[in-house]
Amino acid sequence: MSSSAASPALEPDTDAPAGEGLEVAQFAAGCFWSVELTYQRLPGVARTEVGYSQGHHPEPTYELVCAHGTGHAEVVRLHYDPKACPYATLLDVFWAKIDPTALNRQGEGVGTQYRTGIYYYTAEQERLARESLAEEQKKWEDKIVTEILPAKRFYPAEEYHQRHLEKGGQSAEKGCNDPMRCYG
Repeated sequence: MSSSAASPALEPDTDAPAGEGLEVAQFAAGCFWSVELTYQRLPGVARTEVGYSQGHHPEPTYELVCAHGTGHAEVVRLHYDPKACPYATLLDVFWAKIDPTALNRQGEGVGTQYRTGIYYYTAEQERLARESLAEEQKKWEDKIVTEILPAKRFYPAEEYHQRHLEKGGQSAEKGCNDPMRCYG
């Protein structure tokens, strides 16, 4: 029996994009709330979902992930139109949002669930992610610790996490540049 047969969480994410002509991308960049709002505002991103991926526990919850026993990262899964928003643009937004040299932390969020990662669905996404990391490394003295791995099964976070900052009154309008306020 393979190790992936032991837990469905270790299987590839095979969910279909949310519409015709769309592709899927997955990023871990610390707390998923502000990352989601950043991508919600990006023209060409048709849908965002926050959740958990890259762990071994099937059916993770926020409480389990925060207890550090599942191996999952907080991620944002995007459904995007590559003609309106190329994958390279998604990568540029990702790198601008994070400190890629911080291991298992972004801002105030500390723990393995707050690691940074680019989780690819295709060989082309992998190639672009690795090329972008090489370019990004030139800007940093310290080694980049962002992982680049195949996207594993995505588990949507609880409903109260979905579009959390938008529900709290912050604009998710395309192109919006209002400052973001992270709060619980």
